[in-house]
Amino acid sequence: MIEAHDLTKRYGDKTAVDHLSFTVESGKVTGFLGPNGAGKSTTMRLILGLDRPQSGTATINGRRYADISHPLRTAGALLDAKSTHAGRSARNHLLFLAQTQGLPATRVDEMLGLVGLQDVARKRARGFSLGMSQRLGIAAALLGDPEVLLFDEPVNGLDPEGVLWIRNLMKQLAAEGRTVFVSSHLMNEMAVTADQLIVIGRGRLIADCSTQEFISRSSDKSVLVRTPDTARLAELIAAAGGKASSDDQAEVASSDGTKALAVTGLAAPRIFEIAAANGVVLHELTPRASLEEAFLELTSGSVEFGAHDTGDHPPGRGAGNHEGGHGAGDQPGHEAVAKGSAR
Repeated sequence: MIEAHDLTKRYGDKTAVDHLSFTVESGKVTGFLGPNGAGKSTTMRLILGLDRPQSGTATINGRRYADISHPLRTAGALLDAKSTHAGRSARNHLLFLAQTQGLPATRVDEMLGLVGLQDVARKRARGFSLGMSQRLGIAAALLGDPEVLLFDEPVNGLDPEGVLWIRNLMKQLAAEGRTVFVSSHLMNEMAVTADQLIVIGRGRLIADCSTQEFISRSSDKSVLVRTPDTARLAELIAAAGGKASSDDQAEVASSDGTKALAVTGLAAPRIFEIAAANGVVLHELTPRASLEEAFLELTSGSVEFGAHDTGDHPPGRGAGNHEGGHGAGDQPGHEAVAKGSAR
C-alpha cells in the first residue's frame, strides 16, 4: 500500500502540501482528486522521492521509494507522458529501464504488445502523439510487474477506445490485488473507474471515502422523472414543496418519446407516492447525483487558481516539467529510475 503521514512540502512561502495523511489500499482503484493547485502532482512526487518534504513521510509497502533496491519491481508510475527521451525508440526506452532493473528483453516486447505499440516499437518517441506517449508511459509503469501503480492524468490524449482500455486495465490491475492510485480532472471517468477517492484542496485532505459516499455528500441532488403527464405531475410536485423543471437533455436521450422532468426538493420515494396517489403514470424514476457536482460543491472553498493559472506545479517549473526535485537522487540510480518509470 501507499501511506502518507503528515506530509508537508513548501516552496518558499508557498505551501503545496499541508500536513497531509492518507492510505491507499490494495485491491482498489483509488482516485486522487483536487482543484488546480491542490498539490496532487507534488504529493505524487513526494511518494516517489522526486521531492523531499519539510516534514512527514511517504512510504510504499512501508519503505521510502529511495530505499527500494529494484523500484520498478515494486512501484510503477506515469507522471508525465511527454518526458520520454525524444531520440530513443519506444523499445529502446523500455529496454534501458529493463536493464537497470535486471528485467529480460522479452518483458519489453510483452509490454509493447499490451499497450498496442508493437508496430511502432522502433520509431523515435519525438514523433509520438500524446496518446501514443501515454501508452508508452503505461508500458514503462507496468514493466517490472509492480504491486503498486501511480498514474497522473493517464487518459490525456487517448481516443475513446484508449480511454475504455486504460479504464478496464486499471480495474483489472486492482482486481489482481494491486494498489492503483490515479489522479485525474475527468470527473465522469473517475465516477466509473474509482472505487475509493482521496480529495485534497490547498494541500489539505478534504475527503477519504468511497466514491458513492462522496457523491452522496452533495446537496445538489435531483430525480429524473419520465411521464406522459408532465404538466400535472409538475403541479403536484410544486404543491408538495418540490420543484420540477424540464430536462431537455434527458428528453433527447429518450427512446419512448415521454417528457422528462428534473425534480429537486423531494426524494424519489415521495415522488412515487404522489404519482401513485393521483394516478399519474411514471415511465422512469431515477435519483441523480454526480461526482462532478459533489466535487465542485465540496471543493468550492479550496479553489486557488483561476482560469489563467498553470496548476499545482512548484514555482519555477513549467506545467510539463517534472524533472527537478530531491530525495531519490540521494542514492545514485534511484532518481533516474523514478523518472524513467514516470516516462
